[in-house]
Amino acid sequence: MLYVDGFKGMGGLGKALWALILVKLVLIFLVMKLIFFPNFLSTNFDTDAERAQYVRKVLASPDSVVTANNEIQKNN
Repeated sequence: MLYVDGFKGMGGLGKALWALILVKLVLIFLVMKLIFFPNFLSTNFDTDAERAQYVRKVLASPDSVVTANNEIQKNN
């Protein structure tokens, strides 16, 4: 109840600062998602069958990397 009462009793400046913090967090995570975590499977494979085959190959050989054209490259 301490936090609930604190937020209820917060003035206009405090609420504006918390709104600014929340907007900044949403923008930061949105930008990070778009830049650092692209959808690799959707961009490199056309069908669900190709995506499934890629995932199976990667899971079956954890020391290998399967490229978009289904060639297995060993990591040294």
